[in-house]
Amino acid sequence: MASVRSISTRPFEGQKPGTSGLRKRVAVFKQEHYTENFVQGIFTAMPAPGPQGATVVVGGDGRPSSASAPGNGIAKFIIGQDGILSTPAASAVIRKREADGGIILTASHNAGGPENDFGIKYNTRNGWTRARGRHRRHLRGHAHYFRVGTQRFEGFEVEVIDPVADYVELIKTIFDFELIKSFRTEHADFKLLFDGLNGVTGPYGRRIFVEELGFPETLVARTPDPNLIYAHKLVERVEKEKIDLGAASDGDGDRNMIISHDWFVTPSDSVALIAEYAEQAIPYFKGGLKGLARSMPTSCAIDLVAKAKNLEAFEVPTGWKFFGNLMDAGRLSICGEESFGTGSDHIREKDGIWAVLAWLNIIAFANKGKPGASVRSIMSEFHHKYGRNYFTRYDYEEVESEGANKMMERLRGLAQEGGENEVVGQTFHGYKVAKIDDFEYHDPIDHSVSKKQGVRVIFEDTSRVIFRLSGTGSHGATVRIYIERYDRKELDLDAQVALKPLVDGALEISKLEAFTGRKVPTVIT
Repeated sequence: MASVRSISTRPFEGQKPGTSGLRKRVAVFKQEHYTENFVQGIFTAMPAPGPQGATVVVGGDGRPSSASAPGNGIAKFIIGQDGILSTPAASAVIRKREADGGIILTASHNAGGPENDFGIKYNTRNGWTRARGRHRRHLRGHAHYFRVGTQRFEGFEVEVIDPVADYVELIKTIFDFELIKSFRTEHADFKLLFDGLNGVTGPYGRRIFVEELGFPETLVARTPDPNLIYAHKLVERVEKEKIDLGAASDGDGDRNMIISHDWFVTPSDSVALIAEYAEQAIPYFKGGLKGLARSMPTSCAIDLVAKAKNLEAFEVPTGWKFFGNLMDAGRLSICGEESFGTGSDHIREKDGIWAVLAWLNIIAFANKGKPGASVRSIMSEFHHKYGRNYFTRYDYEEVESEGANKMMERLRGLAQEGGENEVVGQTFHGYKVAKIDDFEYHDPIDHSVSKKQGVRVIFEDTSRVIFRLSGTGSHGATVRIYIERYDRKELDLDAQVALKPLVDGALEISKLEAFTGRKVPTVIT
C-alpha cells in the first residue's frame, strides 16, 4: 500500500458548500491546508461503504491544476486527459463507468485566475452534485495525466481518459445527428456560432459541431458567464454577421445561452420550448416525457407546456440536487433554471452542449415542415400558442452583506402573518399585490423541507417579483430580483419595456437602494 501520513490541521470558517460545492477566491484556497481539509471532507463523507476500494472520477475546466490524491484507500482514479472534464461530461463518465463519485475543480461561470475564483464540487455515484466537504494531494510526480492509458501504482491505479469521448458517445444516442447533418447540407447558408467562453467546452464543441456535424470551425473564447452582458462580444458577432443560431456555454460547461441575430431566448423560454418539441423532434424522448420541472424563480412557461401535455410539473428551489431526486425517482425528464441552466435525465447535471444540440435538432425538425423556420419564428409560434412570459433578472453583485441581509429580513417579515398587510392589497405602479410568501419546498421523494428559498410577491394578474440572495459568488452578497409578467395578447414587446412598471414596484417594495446603496444593477438578463 502507498504510505499514509497524518497531518494536524485547524478548522476553517466558511467551508460550508453551497448547491454547487465550495467556491472562494483563489487566495483563500491557497491557505495552508485549506484545500486539503475540504477535500478530505469529501472522502470522509462519501456514502457507504466509503472511500475504501472506491473509484473516483477527477477533472475540471482547465483553469486550476486538476490533480488528486492516492489517499483514503481509494482503488482507482479516472482522470480526464490534461485534467480536463466538463461538469456534464463528469456526470456522464460517473454513470457510464459506475464510479463511486467524482471531484470537479472549477470556478463554474465565475471568472477564474489568481485574483478571482476557484471551486470544488463533488458528484455522487449517480452523477449529480452534492454539497459535501472535500481532500487534495498531488499525483504530480506519480502519474502522467496528459497521456491516455492506465498506470498502476502500489495500492491504486490511475486511468487517464479522453475527456470528450464518453460524453460524445452518450449525446449521439440522444439527438438526431443525421437529421442535423442533412439540414446543414440542405441549408448551406445557415450560420452557427458556438462560443466556449474561454471555458472547458471548446474541445467538446469542436468535436461535436465541427467533426461530427460538419459545421465550419467558428469557436471563439471570452469570459465564462453566458449572458448578454458578459458574453457581449458573442452578441455583437451574432448581430453583425447575421448568425442564425448563436450559442454559448460557461466555464465548466453546464450552462448555456441561445440567441439569434434578431432574438434572444430567455432560459425560461428555452427549456419550455425544448419540452414542447421533445417528443416529436428528439429521439431520446420519443417514448414520452415523465415530467417537467423548473426552479422557483424561473418563469412559469414550462408549466403551461406541462398542463397541455398532461404531465407532472414541479417547482423546486434553486439547486440541481432537487431535480436529481425527481429524476432518480423516474418522475422527471426535462428541467431548467433561469440562471442559464437546462438539462434532462440523460445525466444528473445541467448541460450546456445538450441545450445547444436540442435547439439545433429542433430547428432541423421544424424546417422539415416549414422551410425557413428560425429561432425567432419558432419562439413566435410558441408564444402564439401559449402566451408569453416576459421575464428578466436584475443582479446586484458584491453588495455589502449586512445591508443585503437586513433587506431580506425585512422582506421575510412582510411575508409572515400580519406583516403581509403592508403590501397585500396595495397597488405598486399599476399592479395590485395578491400574495406575498417565503417559498418553502417539501421534497416528494426524500420528504426533506427547504425553507427560506426566496420571497415571492404575486400580483392579481399572476405577475411575480422574487427576491433572493445568491450563493454562487465568493465575495460579498449578490441580490437577485426576478420579474415576470404573463401576457396572451401583446407578444412582441421589448421585455425591459414590458416589465418596467414591475421593476419599479419591486424596488419600491424592497427598498433596495436604502438597504444596499445600489442605484443600478450589475447585470440585467
